[in-house]
Amino acid sequence: MKYYLIAGEASGDLHASHLMQSLKNADPAAQFRFFGGDLMQAVGGTLVKHYRELAYMGFIPVLLHLPAILRNMTSAKRDIADWQPDVVILVDYPGFNLDIAKFVRAKTAIPVYYYIAPKIWAWKEYRIKRIKRDVAELFSILPFEVDFFEKKHHYPIHYVGNPTASEVRDALSGAHPSARPKDACNASPLNPPLGQRTLAWQERPTIALLAGSRRQEIKDNLPAMIEACEAFPQYDLVLAGAPGIDESYYAQFIKDTRVRLVMNQTYDVLREARAALVTSGTATLETALLRVPQVVCYETPLPRLIGYLRKRVLSVRWVSLVNLIANREVVAELVADSFTVANIRRELQLILDGPRRRQMLEGYDEVERRLGTKNAPDEAAAIIYRLLTKKS
Repeated sequence: MKYYLIAGEASGDLHASHLMQSLKNADPAAQFRFFGGDLMQAVGGTLVKHYRELAYMGFIPVLLHLPAILRNMTSAKRDIADWQPDVVILVDYPGFNLDIAKFVRAKTAIPVYYYIAPKIWAWKEYRIKRIKRDVAELFSILPFEVDFFEKKHHYPIHYVGNPTASEVRDALSGAHPSARPKDACNASPLNPPLGQRTLAWQERPTIALLAGSRRQEIKDNLPAMIEACEAFPQYDLVLAGAPGIDESYYAQFIKDTRVRLVMNQTYDVLREARAALVTSGTATLETALLRVPQVVCYETPLPRLIGYLRKRVLSVRWVSLVNLIANREVVAELVADSFTVANIRRELQLILDGPRRRQMLEGYDEVERRLGTKNAPDEAAAIIYRLLTKKS
């Protein structure tokens, strides 16, 4: 079978690479062509365009790069039509991918499968019309999406388990590539490697900083995170560097601080941490599954206005996956108008010790139970291959 995949950012590259490997296991004759990244390329196939050329987020960046985005869309559509795959598999990234789905359905006979359903339950719920029209099969990774799509919108989907949960289980069992002893962590030349600490450094507990995967997120969140941690000199600070972000970019924020930067070893950093400050996203779920108490931090421009609009535009009460899955507040969310250094410091103090820490860990148990034990990429690959072979 010929599989064409489109992933538009680092997390999509990670999840798509695992899906590709599972598809290869199910279909030894699998051929891949894709918009994606280094991880997908390592599995095999032809990389048409790297996600670094696609990953624009927010109204102003999208507007400024609109000509490039439109060129990339045109390129993807033309390439799909020329290659004629057996299926197009879209991975998250709905602003781009739903336009691709519309084209493929209208102009070809190629089925469109969507892995990692667009989060229209949070906002832009009207997109359900496009999904129903253009997407043949939808694969969900969040358990509460089943009721949203099937009961509310009468659109059957496949809940395949959560890939982040699968990845963390692999890491904890030693099967994940980042599941290495701490001496193997890749540290930035800006700071000493974790494996070469002094004895005093080794014996001190750490607070992990996960400041996002995009430059703007890092710029907005990291300085306040570092300032809040100044109240805890007994803890060392370790910053988990994100894929696709140069170490030189972090240097401007951590120069002359006690922050140590460790690149591309988020799981290792978290497993050593007593607590974490985490910018909202998949990292909040990773932190929960690795059982590290956390404060979710997300600074926005015009915080009072965004805080007001958040209550009226978003269809959900929470922004972190942890709280969304639990359907209650497990972790504190400091977003927009509640994002202040004082609030971060207060919430961090509550989870370093005491009852709030224990309550959060109990909430993590609930989140893990709700996610289940399915291996998401294996489950999705088996369904995809079965559906395609049934049609052929």
